[in-house]
Amino acid sequence: MANATWERLFAQTPVKSTTQPPEISDRAYKPAFVLQTYLIGIVIAICGNFLISISLNIQKYTHMRQAQSGSKPYYTSSLWWCGIALMGIGELGNFAAYGFAPASLIAPLGCVSVIASAVISVVFLKETLRASDILGGALAVTGTYLLVTFAPHTVQHITAHLIQMYAVSWQFLVYLGLEIVLFCVLLYLYKRRNIKHVVVLLLLVALLASQTVISVKAVSGMIAESVEGNMQLTFPIFYVMIVVMVASCGFQIKFLNQSMKLFNATEVVPINFVFFTASAILAGIVFYQEFYGLAMLNIFMFLFGCLLSFVGVFLIARNRPKIKTDRPFIDMGQVPGRRCTDKVQPESTNITYGSLTGDAIQLQAKGEQTESSV
Repeated sequence: MANATWERLFAQTPVKSTTQPPEISDRAYKPAFVLQTYLIGIVIAICGNFLISISLNIQKYTHMRQAQSGSKPYYTSSLWWCGIALMGIGELGNFAAYGFAPASLIAPLGCVSVIASAVISVVFLKETLRASDILGGALAVTGTYLLVTFAPHTVQHITAHLIQMYAVSWQFLVYLGLEIVLFCVLLYLYKRRNIKHVVVLLLLVALLASQTVISVKAVSGMIAESVEGNMQLTFPIFYVMIVVMVASCGFQIKFLNQSMKLFNATEVVPINFVFFTASAILAGIVFYQEFYGLAMLNIFMFLFGCLLSFVGVFLIARNRPKIKTDRPFIDMGQVPGRRCTDKVQPESTNITYGSLTGDAIQLQAKGEQTESSV
């Protein structure tokens, strides 16, 4: 019954685009084929994001355990490497999902990672469950349902000819030109004007992310076509897209790490999710023309689902309390000129001195009297 409903939905959704080359129109518009391929992409993306959330919590647990025991570094732990391996598998799943479903759908499904991570943190790491977590999770799940239901139900067979045609289309060239200008302006503000604001940094990440999404979908789609017997790996555009993918990912990581150093994760995570998702959707619309022929109701409900997911992620991530860890203390011993009886934590630059010598106390008292008289 459910399959019949989905097939009717796909059959009623206009998916054929007049901009698509004739050679890829054989199978792309059969409802049963579209349904199967579309659902495969959704399932792979959800599973990949779930594995990423497990990976992040394993790494968090490893850091907590290392901080409490003060033993070997975290990277010597086999558990930490298991978490890294799970993250690699999850990212590989996301990469593969772009070959089966529209980019404008796969990117917003990243909210699954945020929801799962919050649940795992509460159940296994004993973090506090807040009312905002429950409300945010409910909104994010509702938004995800709307995304899956009203997203463009198109399955394009990504070929080298199609990518070349899209890459020289006027709408993409205009979009790329605007992105380059905005990127240069933001980079000037960040480097020359020393404006280190979270929005500036994450906008740089988002502009790079749009090119990452375009190149990832192109590479993944051409590999999928080659596996099916339609060899695409011999075309130069395939390797051009690999270079764009690697370069944009590398610079994304650079700017994202800088934002994580300067700002709290509770600020970076929700803002980055919103910016990344918006840039991915825009890239799918402009480059792959994924909203071509989509009804206005579908577009409105899709954007409404995105909005609910954004609000849900903000509620889950906002003001999340930090995990307290009891770090071992180190006796500082004698400091020249002062008697130090207190201890400090490792990696801490704030040293609190205990009892001072009599001369030091007198000097401190004289300094306070001088300041009060002034």
